[in-house]
Amino acid sequence: MKIEDAIKQSKFKNEYEKLVVNILYTAGWIELEISRIFKEYGITIQQYNILRILRGQYPKPATINMLIGRMIDKMSNASRLVDKLLAKKLVVRNICKNDRRKVDVLITQKGLEILSLIDDRTEFRKILVSSLNTAEAKKLNQLLDKTRTKENKIK
Repeated sequence: MKIEDAIKQSKFKNEYEKLVVNILYTAGWIELEISRIFKEYGITIQQYNILRILRGQYPKPATINMLIGRMIDKMSNASRLVDKLLAKKLVVRNICKNDRRKVDVLITQKGLEILSLIDDRTEFRKILVSSLNTAEAKKLNQLLDKTRTKENKIK
């Protein structure tokens, strides 16, 4: 569906404004679709992001600061997210023996199993695969990466 039809707006100032609106709208659409899947497992997108980072670190633990630095949503409260995952027994938290201010977080087997179940969900992959082939996805990734270059930062 064209962005004009989706948001009922026929005119934009220029193609760049249209592109920004289109990216924001599409990001929201993807987030909504993915949230429906995560809800079945009792986790949010931000909690999934923490679990995904911890799986990448496994079997090594991660610190809260490491999680903050690697999170997609930089506005999320990593400590609060870890507390919620801890309550669900998806992570464990250990105070470092050498530095009591440092807390190590490690994904549990249950957390790994939930990620595996989500990975196996065909709808998760189909959200974009049904509309983009591999070459188009690669090109879109390149264009989005190019958009985020340091030279393009708003000052």
